[in-house]
Amino acid sequence: MPIERGLQYLRHMQRVTLKNLPMPLEKTDKWKKEHPDENTIKSIMSRKGPISRNSLPPYGIDPIQAEGRLPWILTVPKEPYYEGVEEARQYLPISLRTLQRLIDLRRINPDKPVDLPVLCNTKLFSIQPDQRQFGLQLTDEGADLFSTPINLEIQWVASELAIAAIERCGGVLTTRYFDPISLSALVDAKKFFERGEPIPRCDTPPINAIEYYTDPKQRGYLANPDLIREERQRLAQKYGYKLPDSSKLSPLFHLRKDPRQIFYGLEPGWLINLKDQTILKPTDNKYQTFYHS
Repeated sequence: MPIERGLQYLRHMQRVTLKNLPMPLEKTDKWKKEHPDENTIKSIMSRKGPISRNSLPPYGIDPIQAEGRLPWILTVPKEPYYEGVEEARQYLPISLRTLQRLIDLRRINPDKPVDLPVLCNTKLFSIQPDQRQFGLQLTDEGADLFSTPINLEIQWVASELAIAAIERCGGVLTTRYFDPISLSALVDAKKFFERGEPIPRCDTPPINAIEYYTDPKQRGYLANPDLIREERQRLAQKYGYKLPDSSKLSPLFHLRKDPRQIFYGLEPGWLINLKDQTILKPTDNKYQTFYHS
């Protein structure tokens, strides 16, 4: 029967094409949904995607691939220079102009060491350790205006000009790392002491930050003091100023924290009672060994 039907079509048609050939079975609606033709596919694809919005895909990408056959993240070349950006440490900027203004307004006492708790008590800087913010970064804006000798402890320095501006006035600069647990205690010291927790022991810098905090050019707190002294002389010769005699400096400028210490005058492991204004120190040898540097 199918052969006779085909021969009958050949007798009556002048040309035989794919469009006028009879189908052995009629296509049902279910078959058409499961096997759509080319026009149906194009009509469906034109309802969404960059082609329907008259926007071309990225250069070098096939429009058919951009319509949804491949995920968009696979069709765009990756950018390797963004690798690890979500794990990078962030530092809020503080300029020398802002620092000098805080001193002039007496919101910072230059006769005492200036560290992160002192700067956070001004309520101008909101550091969030859970957002990978690791402290403050000193910038050289206003380097020609800074004129107060201070003992400054900062987490990062943008340039050597900022270091020269501090040391030109007879001050001392130290770059110091704090881990997130120590930062949460330093940002709001009163709130931390009210919780009744012992002062944490500061952790060592991560591997990718050890080189910075052991570099005497950056005044790292883990650098050799003799090398720092040589770098101070080299920087003074480069920028043309004279360093004051170290023997005539105030004892303020010789104060340094232990690498495990986060507060001046308070050791790790001590418990501060603000209500009774007392300090509780551990007496167990196990705790003393743990908190000892």
